[in-house]
Amino acid sequence: MAALDYETINENVKKAQYAVRGELYLRASELQKEGKKIIFTNVGNPHALGQKPLTFPRQVVALCQAPFLLDDPNVGLVFPADTIARAKHYLGLTSGGLGAYSDSRGLPGIRKEVAEFIEKRDGYPSDPELIYLTDGASKGVMQILQTIIRGPGDGILVPVPQYPLYSAAITLFGGSLVPYYLEETANWGLDIQNLRQSVAESRAKGITVRAMVIINPGNPTGQCLSVANLQEILRFCNQEKLVLLGDEVYQQNVYQDERPFISSKKVLMDMGQPINKQVQLVSFHTVSKGYWGECGQRGGYFEMTNIPPQTVDEIYKVASISLSPNVPGQIFMGVMVNPPKPGDISYDRFIRESKGILGSLRKRAQIMTDGFNSCRNVVCNFTEGAMYSFPQVRLPPKAIEAAQKVGKVPDVFYCLKLLEATGISTVPGSGFGQKEGVFHLRTTILPAEEDMPAIMSSFKKFNDEFMEQYEESRGYSRM
Repeated sequence: MAALDYETINENVKKAQYAVRGELYLRASELQKEGKKIIFTNVGNPHALGQKPLTFPRQVVALCQAPFLLDDPNVGLVFPADTIARAKHYLGLTSGGLGAYSDSRGLPGIRKEVAEFIEKRDGYPSDPELIYLTDGASKGVMQILQTIIRGPGDGILVPVPQYPLYSAAITLFGGSLVPYYLEETANWGLDIQNLRQSVAESRAKGITVRAMVIINPGNPTGQCLSVANLQEILRFCNQEKLVLLGDEVYQQNVYQDERPFISSKKVLMDMGQPINKQVQLVSFHTVSKGYWGECGQRGGYFEMTNIPPQTVDEIYKVASISLSPNVPGQIFMGVMVNPPKPGDISYDRFIRESKGILGSLRKRAQIMTDGFNSCRNVVCNFTEGAMYSFPQVRLPPKAIEAAQKVGKVPDVFYCLKLLEATGISTVPGSGFGQKEGVFHLRTTILPAEEDMPAIMSSFKKFNDEFMEQYEESRGYSRM
């Protein structure tokens, strides 16, 4: 047998699953090729669902990509002066423009801008030498997990429901995922007792838990962690000697005022010594989310706190193997952390565009939550942040039996029927993990605001007819 025959390839590659681009997505793609209109709500991909790019960053990167435009005497007629100045600034940070490799950690000048952004956000100093720019946050997560996981005996605590990047990457690197369940009835809150139990059960199986992942605001669940919750988590990590991996890519996506986003780093620093010198923390951010939605640009960063210098050097080595993160993505990150300021020519337009997107997302979060809660046997927590709704679908026993007869997980069966009937492409809750016998689906809140009522009406019509078909009697509970 040859090395790339299916029977002989790496077993970890075969075991890895990534539901966001799994069976439902593949079926949706087939239907699209057949001419059916598909609404891809399976992935947080704002521009694919019609979100317009912000003008300022696109102008800056356009000039960086085509620096000869800067020599054109008419450039000022097309591009505002502040975009021209910023493009020259970023080109001056490179050693040959966007076509040249950068340092494996990213351009030092942009890492400095990221450090200044973090310092302004949190009120504490940030060291550019401990910030690495990456091809989206996912690449950074994978670099850190690869550094932590030594083998199957190493466990990573991951919130369930979880974003499948974590389960897939942990499987790929040969580690063990240790789930801790978020409590749906407490608005997807986190219970420290549940965490302790997960660690104890893993130890009993011979697994050493080495790190804990938090996603704040949550994906797929959309909740925002409170300061008290974050303090509990940090104390727990300190007691158990765990690295905390803070996935904070949705920090701009908050749709209520009671629980604003507060970074893990700020909460840790506010807690004072000795804990703020002890807990090892790696925080991740990206240009793919927020009101930017620049998923295709692949710009991200991670910041390391309390990581020993020798380990930082090893992480640098891992980054060096890929030579350099993509340079246009780095420039997008630079503009994200250093946007136009009051008095700049582009400021008013930038604020108008960004506030328009966030305001619309807030409305869409409400429309979607209300829409799901109006459906038969569907219940949904309000999306406090991030880009997703994660409603629970209470499937009748007959629907579960029908799914089993065709060899499908019940929520996959439901989501496939939804796709065929309406063209709405979602992700079954089983792709994120959920409690036994409980079923969900995840959908983004990203379809255009004007399309949202029709989408929710289409969903309701399908769902209520589905429930009617599979309910054994009219007496089945109606939520």
